[in-house]
Amino acid sequence: MKTSPLKSLENLIESLVFNSRWLQLPFYAGLIAACGVCSYRFIVEVVRLWAESGDITEEKLLLGVLGLVDMTMVVNLLIIVIIGGYATFVSRLDLEKEKDRPEWLSHMSAGSLKVKLATSLVSVSAVHLLRSFMDVKAHVTTTGNIWQQPIFWQVLIHALFLTSALVLAYTDKVMLSSPSNRD
Repeated sequence: MKTSPLKSLENLIESLVFNSRWLQLPFYAGLIAACGVCSYRFIVEVVRLWAESGDITEEKLLLGVLGLVDMTMVVNLLIIVIIGGYATFVSRLDLEKEKDRPEWLSHMSAGSLKVKLATSLVSVSAVHLLRSFMDVKAHVTTTGNIWQQPIFWQVLIHALFLTSALVLAYTDKVMLSSPSNRD
């Protein structure tokens, strides 16, 4: 049986649309490279903290450690985006035989990925906010106008991240508990 030209064109377009997911590959490769840059900066910062450990104040040491925690959480966020995004939107990861396979990969969906990302953003924001509170003098202007205070905007943005994460988590929970998704 011969396929009509219109059906052949439709099949070609559908194949093109489906395979366009591979255009995301350079983005994931770029994020992997960004993890490498973060790893390098992390090592440089650890060496700097170690070298200054005898002369550094406790406050500066704590700020340095919080900076390391911040970088670690950003890289964790990148890894979630890389692995989760690739596995959700590009291609399945054949990791059944991997002993070190992250547990969260076995029950990952687009919704749970969004919740993990939002939660990670809240965590990164919280650490950044804690660093700002530790060094509040550097984040408060002398104008006295609260709208011009960078720390005010950091708190507001953190609250928005937190609210978004809660809404996403609630939405994911509702979607998972709906009768159509229990099958």
